[in-house]
Amino acid sequence: MTLLSATDITVLDGAVRLVAPVSLTLNPGEPLVILGETGSGKSLLAQAIMGTLPASLRATGVVCIGGRSLPAGDRAAFRGLWGRQIAVLPQEPWLSLDPLMRAAPQVAEAHRLVRGLPGGAARDRAARDLQALGLGAASALYPHQLSGGMAQRVAIAAARAGGAPIVIADEPTKGLDAARRDDVAELLLGALARGGGLLVITHDLALARRIGGRLMVLRDGAVLETGATSAVLSAPQAAYTRELIAADPESWSRRVAPSEAGQTVLEARDLTLSRGGQRLVDGLTLELRAGRILGITGPSGCGKSSLGDALLGMLTPERGQITRARGLAPTAFQKLWQDPVAAFPRTRPLGQTLRDVARLHAAPPDRIGGLLDRLRLAPGLLARRPGSVSGGELQRLALLRAMLAKPRFIFADEPTSRLDPITQRDIIGLLADLARSDGLAIALVSHDPVLIERVADVTTCLPMQEGRKSARDAAIRRKDRGMERPAILR
Repeated sequence: MTLLSATDITVLDGAVRLVAPVSLTLNPGEPLVILGETGSGKSLLAQAIMGTLPASLRATGVVCIGGRSLPAGDRAAFRGLWGRQIAVLPQEPWLSLDPLMRAAPQVAEAHRLVRGLPGGAARDRAARDLQALGLGAASALYPHQLSGGMAQRVAIAAARAGGAPIVIADEPTKGLDAARRDDVAELLLGALARGGGLLVITHDLALARRIGGRLMVLRDGAVLETGATSAVLSAPQAAYTRELIAADPESWSRRVAPSEAGQTVLEARDLTLSRGGQRLVDGLTLELRAGRILGITGPSGCGKSSLGDALLGMLTPERGQITRARGLAPTAFQKLWQDPVAAFPRTRPLGQTLRDVARLHAAPPDRIGGLLDRLRLAPGLLARRPGSVSGGELQRLALLRAMLAKPRFIFADEPTSRLDPITQRDIIGLLADLARSDGLAIALVSHDPVLIERVADVTTCLPMQEGRKSARDAAIRRKDRGMERPAILR
C-alpha cells in the first residue's frame, strides 16, 4: 500500500520553473531521502506536496494521500490533513514555535488538540518526549531561551505529537551535534516501525546514511539519480553526486596557519559565564589575533553561542574581563547567527536591507555584487524577502551583510549548518581566505569536529556533562603541537 504518491510536481515563480516535474512514492516502513545542495528545490518540492508554498509561487501536479487526490500546492485542500495525516518538521524552528509559550506546553498542546489526549496525559506525554530528546531541563524555557539545536528538537517533538502517519522532515538535524543527530534519526525511524511513512530532506550525508531506505538526488529542481541509499552513496553514478560526497570535510586538506600572528583583536581573561542559572564557562582565558581562526566545538546547548555573545558584548560575564583592540568601532565585531531568519526583517526585500547596510558603512558600490559572486548567490535573490529563499541562501546573505560592515572579528555561529557539503566547503574556504587576506580574527563554531580540525589554528571544546555542567575542563588543543594546552588561545 502506498501512503503518499506525488505525480509530476512542478513549482513555478511566474514563468520561471524552480522544480521540474518530479514524481515520487512513499511506502510504509521505507524512508525516502531527498539529497541535494542548498537551493536545489528540495524544500519547495516538500512545500508543494504539503500545500504550504509561499503565495508568490505556484505548483502543478497531483498528490494522493489515503486514497484522496489533491492538487499540489492547494493550501485549502491540504489544511484538514495537517498534523493528523501528514506532519512536517520545519527547517526554521523559530517560525514554528509560539514565542509566548514554554517548551513543554507547546508539545502538550499538540498532544491534546491534535491527538486528543486529556490534559494530564498530554502533559505527561510531552514531558517524556522532551526527556527522550535530552530536553528535560528545558521544559520550562521559552523559545528565545533555547539554543538553535534545542529549538529544533522542541519543534520536532511538537510536530510528531499529533501522531500523523506521514512525516516530512525538512533538514531536521541542522545545528545538531552527532549524538543529537542520531537521537533525531531514531525518533524519525520509530514511526516506520508502526507502518508510517518518512520523507527526509537533507544535505547531511551522515543523516542520509543513518536513515537508509531510498535516495533521490536533486539539483536545480531536477532528479539526477535515484536508488537504494546505501548503493547510491557507495557507488554514485552522477558526477554531481560524486562531487557532493567528495566535499565531505573528511576529504579536506588541513589549513596551513599563518607563519606570524597579527595584532591582538580581542582578549578574555578568567571568563566565567552563566545563563538560566547554569554555569557554562568557568575561568576561560583566550586571545584572538588577526588572521587566526579559533574553532569551538561542543554538544548542543553547552554554551557556545553564549560565549560568542559575551565576546561581542551582548552578554555580561559573571566574572572576568574582555578587552577589545583600541580604535575599533563596535560594528567591527560581527556575528553570523545560527538562525539568520531571525536576523533579517521579514517584510523587506533582501536587496533593500543590504543596500542600507552598505550605505551605513560607506561600502564601495560594487561591494555587494562582488560578494554575491564569491558566495555563489544569484543577483535575483535580492528582490525576494527572507521567507522566499532557502535557508542556505539566507545564511550566505548573512555573511555578505556582515562583510559590508568591514569587520575585524567575526563570531561565526554554525555558519554552515544549513549548507550542503559543496557550498559548506566553499563558504568555509571563503572565511579562511578572508582571515588571511583581510586580517580577520574568526571564531568558528561547529558541531563537526573534523571540520574544525581541518580549518582552525586553535580549537576549544566546551563539554556539557550531566545537568549542563561547568566548562571548567574544556580542553584546548594546539594542532601544530598535537598536545593538550592550558585554556589560553593565541
